[in-house]
Amino acid sequence: MGWVDAWATKPSVYAVAARNANDIAEAVNFARENSLRLVVKGGGHSYQGTSDAPDSLLIWTRHMNDIAIHTAFVPQGCEQTLRPQPAVTLGAGTIWIDAYEAVTTRGGKYVQGGGCTTVGVAGLIQSGGFGSFSKHYGLAAGNLLEAEVVTADGQIRVANACTNPDLFWALKGGGGGTYGVVSKLTLRIHDLPEYFGIVNFAVKAVSDDAYRRLIREFVSFYHENLFNDQWGEQAHFKPDNSLDINMLSHGLDTEQTKKVWQPFLDWVAGSPHEYSTEGGPSILGFPAQGMWDLQSWKKHWPEFVFPNPNGNPLIGLLDRTLSYLPWQPAFRRDKRPDAAPTDLWWAGDAGQVGWFIWGYESLWMPASMLENDAQERLADALFASSRYSEVELHFNKGLAGAPPDAVAAARDTATNPALLTAFALAIVADAQGPAYPGIPGHEPSVVKGRKAAERIDRCMSQLRALVPDPGAYVSESNYFEHGWQRAYWGSNYPRLAEIKRKYDPDGLFFVHNGVGSERWSADGFTKL
Repeated sequence: MGWVDAWATKPSVYAVAARNANDIAEAVNFARENSLRLVVKGGGHSYQGTSDAPDSLLIWTRHMNDIAIHTAFVPQGCEQTLRPQPAVTLGAGTIWIDAYEAVTTRGGKYVQGGGCTTVGVAGLIQSGGFGSFSKHYGLAAGNLLEAEVVTADGQIRVANACTNPDLFWALKGGGGGTYGVVSKLTLRIHDLPEYFGIVNFAVKAVSDDAYRRLIREFVSFYHENLFNDQWGEQAHFKPDNSLDINMLSHGLDTEQTKKVWQPFLDWVAGSPHEYSTEGGPSILGFPAQGMWDLQSWKKHWPEFVFPNPNGNPLIGLLDRTLSYLPWQPAFRRDKRPDAAPTDLWWAGDAGQVGWFIWGYESLWMPASMLENDAQERLADALFASSRYSEVELHFNKGLAGAPPDAVAAARDTATNPALLTAFALAIVADAQGPAYPGIPGHEPSVVKGRKAAERIDRCMSQLRALVPDPGAYVSESNYFEHGWQRAYWGSNYPRLAEIKRKYDPDGLFFVHNGVGSERWSADGFTKL
């Protein structure tokens, strides 16, 4: 994995496979006393390469993957101020498929985590943390109740709303590997709805003018029918004049989901000479408890799991979308002899293994763009940007339209406040994969990558022109982000910098474009 003209994977010189917080504390003390650069890896799902670095000591927490369910949890020191509530404590090395298997498949409840099942829980929460259903449940960081963390002085600290509240706030979206090494986290557990749902289809327009009308109709349809906490995931606007819909619903069965989408599908069907629909549409509501359960999918919806010799159009659609849909209901299993039945992941997760990023940019889109007098400008900008590259709108990665309690919890995190009034996160990206520097036949295509990066910049500039104060999501953003302090954290950055100086005054913890990193050289080895 790597990024053109930015970074490439390089293993640490030393590593500690931590089993508990004491192991982490020993490693932190050793690094501090010997002036070593530290790297922290749990899941290791970092586009910007912050979970590896050359000439460093790696603290690897993957073995710290214990999970404990609580029926009545109260954060330490909060016994007089907070009521007991259901919660789950997760070791820092836990990945989300393990959390979902414990909380949802076996427990019948929900914990807000990431869409990619292979993402580590600790990194996601420290970066804010969006998942497919964040429009309903809010940020993963907003659901954090307590963290255990080893700070730069080697102390094992508890952080929650009552104990070390400043550190607790910083850990909720202030960036991973910045304030300490998290050893475990406790998250709020929610009731599970009866149904989740999926909507997949693609519409192709015959001309540019027809595509403009299609985009405008979809923007209006989204505002009137989907701009609420029941809908998440993505719409894709492509240079070939096609619109791909790949969305998930919360709390709707199949018939309810079809009813929502029927007006838009009728509009498309009303102009058969201008629009063609590929692969369906496929619309399905399914029991929410089976969302991350391979056995449920095998039993009830085998066409989403196994190859279909009859050429089912659903499968054709899945095949085309797996490369960029981490939540797509088609599983891959670990086939090693000692693998557990629960060692599985969405097929789309595999597309990121070993990839070499050519460019990746994100932008929060204000909900004001959905107002009637602004919809045409938004649609025109989406069309103009799609002339350069594919544009994705991730509706679950903006909290406008979310319930008040989810918005309030997100407001009490360190993430950029722009997400509170954004209806979606726009993402433009391209990559090659798998690619590995130094391996003949698998080398990264640097020239193609640079050209792709230029297209991505031109593409995003069409949307950026609509947003006076652009913000980006730290986990999915440009390695070369201009003004990253404000883009990632907005008005929260000065407070984050103050907390950084308090808990890590000498800069033991360094990551690219992390809080306080402007005080160091690009490699983190020389103080400026």
